[in-house]
Amino acid sequence: MESASGGTGASDPNSGEPIPSTAAAAPTGASSASQGQAEGSFQAPPSRYESQKRRDWNTFLQYLKNHKPPLTLARCSGAHVIEFLKYLDQFGKTKVHITGCPYFGHPNPPAPCACPLKQAWGSLDALIGRLRAAYEENGGRPESNPFGARAVRIYLREVREGQAKARGIPYEKKKRKRPAAVTTAAVPANVSVSVSQGVEVGGGSSSGGGGVGDGTGSGAGETSTVAATSTTPAAATTTTALQEN
Repeated sequence: MESASGGTGASDPNSGEPIPSTAAAAPTGASSASQGQAEGSFQAPPSRYESQKRRDWNTFLQYLKNHKPPLTLARCSGAHVIEFLKYLDQFGKTKVHITGCPYFGHPNPPAPCACPLKQAWGSLDALIGRLRAAYEENGGRPESNPFGARAVRIYLREVREGQAKARGIPYEKKKRKRPAAVTTAAVPANVSVSVSQGVEVGGGSSSGGGGVGDGTGSGAGETSTVAATSTTPAAATTTTALQEN
């Protein structure tokens, strides 16, 4: 015979077997806390721009490390950034015709030529933008950012103009689309306005309750109705009718 303090709970009415007390459900607060920690630990993957920016930054740091003599980020200047851009030209895939090439200025040359391949201006401009942002994100000061130096901007402008002449492809900024003009609804020509105003005319005595006296002492009231009708914007007809009650 089992004692009452045996640690078992109430018996199941269907099977007659006792239900263990350890089968109690876990508190809802603990489950919600664990779910919140799981959601907090989940992070969205980096965007394509962020991934590319990280790769470009690592490539530039590796370039500084392999530089002869090796350079540190603190000693990097705009001149070193230009050297890095020229170094990348060997991996370019854009044909840039030289001055003596018969296809100089030809946008679609009919035959291949021996002109070198370089990095396109658009690629270099986007690269500098990513590296400029990465420099400041990694602790660099905006006023000492070598990727925003004036010499780098001048170099990119020269590359853009030179490639535009050599390839016969002008680089034009995309014009922003202006918002559509707001159209207002036309006001109809026929406009009818009706105003009804009642004016109480009291007697001349002081007991008129603050009415306007007309000198006749009569307590008659007058109602004035004004109706204005405009058939055209330029012409209007006004009719005033006074009716005595």
